[in-house]
Amino acid sequence: MADFIIFAIMRILKILYTVWAVFWFVSLFLILFPFFWLFLQKEVWKPKAHYLNRLWGKIYFPIIGVPIHIKFEAPIDVNKTYVFCANHFSYIDIAVMGMVIQNYYAFVGKAALKKVPLFGYMFRKLHIQVDRNDKKSRTTSLTRSLRALKNGRSIIIFPEGGIKTKHPPQMHTPLKDGGFLMAISQQVPVVPITFLNNFHVLKDGEYLLSPNPIQVIVHQPIETIGMTTNDIESLKKQFIEVVQGTLNMAYHNQVNFQESMP
Repeated sequence: MADFIIFAIMRILKILYTVWAVFWFVSLFLILFPFFWLFLQKEVWKPKAHYLNRLWGKIYFPIIGVPIHIKFEAPIDVNKTYVFCANHFSYIDIAVMGMVIQNYYAFVGKAALKKVPLFGYMFRKLHIQVDRNDKKSRTTSLTRSLRALKNGRSIIIFPEGGIKTKHPPQMHTPLKDGGFLMAISQQVPVVPITFLNNFHVLKDGEYLLSPNPIQVIVHQPIETIGMTTNDIESLKKQFIEVVQGTLNMAYHNQVNFQESMP
């Protein structure tokens, strides 16, 4: 009985916390939306809209009491072009990424996001949408991504193709080729990023947030100079070794720590 009462109290507190977090998520976006709308009217103003995304995160995460701890294994040049690739276990990954990367970038995300009121308008104007079930959409998004890279704008993509894993922290494979093809085509580095515990903050299929500190590792860039399309599988393998290897090590250490507790 006592366990049930404790569970019920924790559940109520989690619901109240989620309501609080959603309130601020929406409120801050509504406050900033007029400025988003203004800066999205001209191409040369879009970097300012990109900065607003980061400003939103700088305000939002402290308000909801979720610190973001980022470890950089190597410096990331904010003036250089990269393809940033990360594991994707939680919808909060998108919001967190804006706090991790300072480069001017475009997300490659699912087309359904553009249907979200207001946010969808910003996403459609600022980023790149793809319907992975539509060959024409995939081709269009690839063309737009390559154009962005040529113009010096970095790309952020989740090579799992969405939140597909059923057993985090194990990534869903096989990975999609798109991000790696882009990097090789433009001879720009791939930067692996590991979200260590975002699926504990907001699990896929659940709608309740947990106020856990978020841990992110930005790994050493993988150079693609000299690579051809024949090297896509090798590049994907390097990415998996880095990110999945980091996830495995973190999970293994956590299990060992728990087993050592009295």
